[in-house]
This record gives sequence, structure tokens and C-alpha cells, in this order.
Amino acid sequence: MDLPFTPPLHADQLFGHLAATAVPGVEEWLPGDGGGGGTGARGALRRALRLPGGPGVVVVCAPEPGATSVRAVVSTTDPADEPAAVVACRRLLDLDLDPSLPDTALAADPALAPLVAAVPGRRVPGSPSAEEVAVRAVLGQQVSTAAARTHAARLVSALGEPAGLGTDLRLFPSAESVARLDDDEAVRLLALPTRRRETLRNLARVLADGSLDLRHVDDGGDPERAGAQLLALPGIGPWTAQTVTMRALGDTDAFLAADLGVLVAARELGLPGDARPLDRRARVWSPWRSYAVQHLWGVLPHAINALPSPA
Repeated sequence: MDLPFTPPLHADQLFGHLAATAVPGVEEWLPGDGGGGGTGARGALRRALRLPGGPGVVVVCAPEPGATSVRAVVSTTDPADEPAAVVACRRLLDLDLDPSLPDTALAADPALAPLVAAVPGRRVPGSPSAEEVAVRAVLGQQVSTAAARTHAARLVSALGEPAGLGTDLRLFPSAESVARLDDDEAVRLLALPTRRRETLRNLARVLADGSLDLRHVDDGGDPERAGAQLLALPGIGPWTAQTVTMRALGDTDAFLAADLGVLVAARELGLPGDARPLDRRARVWSPWRSYAVQHLWGVLPHAINALPSPA
């Protein structure tokens, strides 16, 4: 099926980020097939989904420049879950955005105007699951992208249920399964500092009991309230909370002022290079600060900014 969007869409940034941060076992990058098969000419991301009627698997193809839709292949255990899988794909790729809104607003600032002119149509790489993003954000605290993927892959290998549907993919572990880990299992599976391990287990408990409301804004969720709830949990700081609201809740105005990549890019552009003054400076970009983050990440060379090599 074809998933329409309002162009432009900068596929290298969007799909490059998703590929570079993909959790082995749950997500995988498929090289392009020249356009004659299921992955398109530029490659595709395949990932498992947890859906109401059972597991699902989706393949979303990186579109060609000038395209107005993304090709998607959706497989579900229950055919009634296909609409939910489509919604998940659209949120994963931020396809409901009108890119003229953040681009016009951010281009009004001389510091960002050249970035927007060079790369219009940046999107926020999303996720079909707020629970998954929250767990992955804690696993990614103060470590590299590669280390975060390794931590998550270990958890998936131990607790992820097989997705089936002709693949060897697994579902990202549920919060309930993480919350059920006893002390010995937690130490064995979660190769993390003690404090971060307990942060993760506590997060899993409040996710499992439903006391943390991580609904997407389109489902009636309130990203600001969710962020405050996350910040109230021990071991959860602004970077983690805003990563969750930006990546999973549809928050267009999250700003990761303490993110190392954001700070280094800010210094390159002559903006404040420390978190607090940069946060103050970034207020003029509201309500599109999540998109300002994407532009700042794009300043520096990193795997998240480019599609994987065909080789």
C-alpha cells in the first residue's frame, strides 16, 4: 500500500536515523533491490509491531526524492489490525506533518535559516510504541547509540516474543515482562550501573500498572503532563522525558538542550554551547523545537543523517 504525505520529506535523515538506531531482533534495514521488489530502490526498514490481535510486521520503503507517498507492506496476525498497523507506520515516519509549518517558523531565525534551506522537510523519527521508546531511552542514558542498541538487543533476545509472519523478528519486550524480572535476572540481563538498572525496573512497573499515561496526542494524550510524570520518577531527567514525548507522543515542541550532539552543533552555529542558555535561546523556535533538534543533529557527520550504504 502507499502511505501519502505532504512533501518535502527528507528520507536520508528520517530513514537514516531509524536504521542507525534500529534494535537488532526487532528492526532491520533491508538494502534496496533496484526498485523491482519489496524494498524499493533505496532500501527499507522492517520491524515488528505489538498489535491488539497479535504480532504484526511492517516494511516501509525509503521514498525517492520528489515522491508523495511511502510504499509499505503490512502483515498482521489478525486482519482487523491492519488500520492500527497503518497508524503505527504513519507515526513512525511522521507522515501527518505539514512540513511547511516547522520549516517556515524555523527559517525565520537567521541561525537556522541556512539549515532549513539546505534540507527542507526534516521529520521526527517516531515509534509505534511509547513504552518501547521509554525503555530504550533509559537504556540509552549517557551511552553511545551502539551501546544503547546492544543493551536493547540483549533484552529482546531474552524477553521478546517471536513475531512470526515469515520472519525471525521479535516483539520488543512488554513493560510487564521487564517488571517481572527478579533481582538475579535483572543483574544478568541488564548490564547497567545499579542506579540505571533500578530506574528501568521502576519505569517498567509504572508502565505495567498503567499509572504513567503515555498516550499519543492524537489519542487524547498530553505530552506536557506525560513529561512531568516521567520527570517525577527517580533517575528520569529532561533528556529522557523529552526523548519520549518527541519520539512517541507527537510532541512538536520537545527540546533536548542537554543532548551532546545538540550542544556541539549549537557551538558550530555560534549558538550557546551550554544547556541552560541554549534552552533559553531555543524558546523562539517554539512550538517546533522538536524539528529544530533534527536540524541541529544534521549539522554534524553521523550515521543517523544518511541512508546505510547499499553494501
